[in-house]
Amino acid sequence: MTKCATCGNDYDKTFEVHMQGQSYHFDSFECAITALAPLCAHCGVRIVGHGVEQDGRIFCCAHCAKRDGVDGLVDRG
Repeated sequence: MTKCATCGNDYDKTFEVHMQGQSYHFDSFECAITALAPLCAHCGVRIVGHGVEQDGRIFCCAHCAKRDGVDGLVDRG
């Protein structure tokens, strides 16, 4: 059994995620999202979908980007 990198649960059905040269084991998608999903620079929500990005800042949507003073971004379809 392998321990979850987020919650420490020792579980026989963990899965491994490789990201930016590192590997992690998780027992649920919830734990993987908590550990790896970026936060919106405006509202702080975890970005599980595509998001939008400009100058190294990532937002959950174009609305949040605009609220943070970033113009010209559109949501991906």
